[in-house]
Amino acid sequence: MSESLQNPSVYRALGLSDEEYNRIETLLGRIPNHLELAMYSVMWSEHCSYKSSKVHLKRLPTEAPWVLVGPGENAGVIDVGDGIAVAIRIESHNHPSAIEPYQGAATGVGGILRDIFTMGARPIAVMDPLRFGPLDDPHSRWIAEGVISGVSGYGNSVGVPTVGGEIVFDETYRGNPLVNVLAMGVLPAERLVLGQASGMGNLAVLLGSATGRDGIGGVSVLASAGFDENTDSSDKRPSVQVGDPFEEKRLLEACLELLEAGLAVGIQDLGGAGLTCATSETASRGGAGMDVDIRAVSLREVDMEPFEIMTSESQERMLVIVEPCNLAKVLEISDRWEVIADVVGKVTGDGQLKIRDGFDGPVIADIPAATLHDDAPEYERPLERPIDWFERQRVDAGLAKNSDYESDLLFMLRDSSWVYRQYDHQLFLNTVVGPGDDGTLLRLRDPRTGRETGRGLGMSTDGNHRWCCVDPRAGTKMLVAEAVMNIACVGANPMATVNCLNFGNPEHPVVMWQMSEAVDGMAEACIAFSAPIVGGNVSLYNETNGVDIAPTPVVGVIGMHPSLNTPPPGMGIRNGLTIIVLGQVVEKNVAMGGSRWAWDIADCRDGCLPEFDLDQAVKTASFVAGLVQKNSVSAVHDVGEGGLAVALSEMAIRGATGMTLDGLSDHRLLFNETGGRVVIGVETEKVNDLLEEAKAAGVPVETLGFSGGMKFTIGDVIDIGLDELTEAWRTELPDALGQGTVSA
Repeated sequence: MSESLQNPSVYRALGLSDEEYNRIETLLGRIPNHLELAMYSVMWSEHCSYKSSKVHLKRLPTEAPWVLVGPGENAGVIDVGDGIAVAIRIESHNHPSAIEPYQGAATGVGGILRDIFTMGARPIAVMDPLRFGPLDDPHSRWIAEGVISGVSGYGNSVGVPTVGGEIVFDETYRGNPLVNVLAMGVLPAERLVLGQASGMGNLAVLLGSATGRDGIGGVSVLASAGFDENTDSSDKRPSVQVGDPFEEKRLLEACLELLEAGLAVGIQDLGGAGLTCATSETASRGGAGMDVDIRAVSLREVDMEPFEIMTSESQERMLVIVEPCNLAKVLEISDRWEVIADVVGKVTGDGQLKIRDGFDGPVIADIPAATLHDDAPEYERPLERPIDWFERQRVDAGLAKNSDYESDLLFMLRDSSWVYRQYDHQLFLNTVVGPGDDGTLLRLRDPRTGRETGRGLGMSTDGNHRWCCVDPRAGTKMLVAEAVMNIACVGANPMATVNCLNFGNPEHPVVMWQMSEAVDGMAEACIAFSAPIVGGNVSLYNETNGVDIAPTPVVGVIGMHPSLNTPPPGMGIRNGLTIIVLGQVVEKNVAMGGSRWAWDIADCRDGCLPEFDLDQAVKTASFVAGLVQKNSVSAVHDVGEGGLAVALSEMAIRGATGMTLDGLSDHRLLFNETGGRVVIGVETEKVNDLLEEAKAAGVPVETLGFSGGMKFTIGDVIDIGLDELTEAWRTELPDALGQGTVSA
């Protein structure tokens, strides 16, 4: 058996290169056996090791006085005052969702929730930025319906509200959807527990579901390869995990109870790479070793091989490190919550991860625990800017081709409420502003007493593949600013960021250039907004038939509303308001590259992004958050996809009130997507005071017009009845989705 493992066809089938296999032999000082090789293959996968991205991720800002836990743990944790901490994390489940949409999305939700309560936090919110192929493609619609059902089916059942997200349809995601999921939870700061094993003789207790064959090799089979015309979904379907939200709920409550009782020395969820990851990471983080009894693991299938048990990604499982004297209490809690509890390991002091056939039986794998992740490869893959990039930048993406401004506007309107109506977003009764607005706003309650603190947590997830395709560095700066503007519109100031970096094949130099540029743009923006990166995820090999997706970094930003006395005004306007745009001044010849108008109407993927003033965006976001906190405006809405025309239309639709506006004379001014701008509706008697405040804060102001009536009118270029505007906005997704039958 050992000699056969040196055959390249064997280890390459596990996703290991020749150099990686030779490295394993060097680390062990011998030929690995089959179990050991399988363990290295999952831990050294892109998903677990970040071997192609670590060199770039090191450039991200990760520290601030309020950051308690940064990248590297199950979730990032920040101190929000009053002895309260917030845990936040974002993950991807892209490839599983392409194969099995319902379960891929459902287990994505389950996994991200475990990342949160592993830290000792009770999950209180989920967000789901989603991206699919075009709406006119039946397969893409099937994936979209399945994913949305999976998110709602799991989140609603486990009892955690889905409070926001995004939904995007574009050709670049045909065959390779992006299913990113963010979760957030709160905890008493003193209850924070890390994923490490310490104390010789302490016990490793596996809690939760029995282990099966679902998800075996998911991180290497699914997360390290793209799709092509020869891909058979049925071949990869066993690599997709199967979720049980009711088991997750019991596991969540059992874990929080034992953490509250102080019974855990360390705790780690079993996600990618399963038991191999949980045991090796907890051991090496604690500077310890661990003996694991393969026979002690409860199984739900017969005749499972050791490598299957150690690499299975069966869901709803946690590994808890406990002192022997506390074992009886842990077992009592797990029994009360009807959660399986198996003592599967013992902490040792030799730094070795030993897999045994019985605690006193033979050793069937013997690996230095740290080598499974600390010694994983770290590649500086070649970077190469596209050879035609400068030429493409010189293209004028704003050239109009017999454009009909009214038709263009109606085409770009889209109401996402069909999606978020599938979700329960009012669980816990914390949701002040839910899906469909710029940002989400939740009441911050003290997790020890359940009482309101009078403060709020603002959250938003944002990405923009068009901006990042045109210019990955500048585009990523703009999307971070977009997320910050969204929470500013609900009165929150940013505190921390998490990221999900969705890119194509890292073996393509252009892809690595895109990632490197995006990381640098993200770093610059996060520093400017004082919102460091506290965690994230990298998803690579997002490609179909050798064609990479457009670069799609996604960020989640969380911030604090300091005094939640009244709800934010929202985007809906009412009669008699002055309509004002705040932020960066836009010239008439503004660039249109990366805009929705350029891509979907002018059919132009080239050009350059509009100039973006990051310093101005920081001032504008702070000013807008202050206005909302003081209840100084009657309506507020960030300018994003589709530019001013779409933002103004959405305000009119949501308020069931028309507008009469001037100054937006052509498509460049109507539809450009210059970042860092916000539209507000202000009562007439407050306008002068607001203009003075804006001037003092260094925020440019332009008055556009007034609200009232039942027509949406912009100069002599747009004149649409409010009913027609609303109908176009409301009907697209319900007409396209929800027509088929999606089953679990």
